[in-house]
Amino acid sequence: MYYGIAKQQVAFKKLNKNAKTPSYGSEYAAGADLYACIETEVTVNPGETKFIPTGLALEIPIGLVGLVYARSGLACKKGLAPANKVGVIDSDYRGEVMVALHNHSAVPQTVAVGERVAQLVIAPYYTAEFIEQEELSGTVRGEGGFGSTGRK
Repeated sequence: MYYGIAKQQVAFKKLNKNAKTPSYGSEYAAGADLYACIETEVTVNPGETKFIPTGLALEIPIGLVGLVYARSGLACKKGLAPANKVGVIDSDYRGEVMVALHNHSAVPQTVAVGERVAQLVIAPYYTAEFIEQEELSGTVRGEGGFGSTGRK
């Protein structure tokens, strides 16, 4: 059953004439592909991180955030994924979107001109008002963390 998908307009500016507009790979894809805006291919050595420009600046509406995730094909086949795991593009940022690609593999990997290097998900977020308390409410879990749930 199709429920309809709301489209959110996000303005962008090409900072480089060779920049590619983010695009969705399929009708129901959550992430839009971001492309490497580079003059020549870039080699990322094992354990190294290189900043890959997209040639784009975004104007993300207030109340939304741009989340930059790995592309599964690039991460699984080449071992290249964002160094910070998930990049966060705030709505007040107007600089170039860069992807910090880290090579998790044991061999040098290349990023081709115009290659899809990450995916961008536009999502709503909440901000919190942090309130210091002397005591917090209790739960069954309590202070158990890091693998403590589901254990008897």
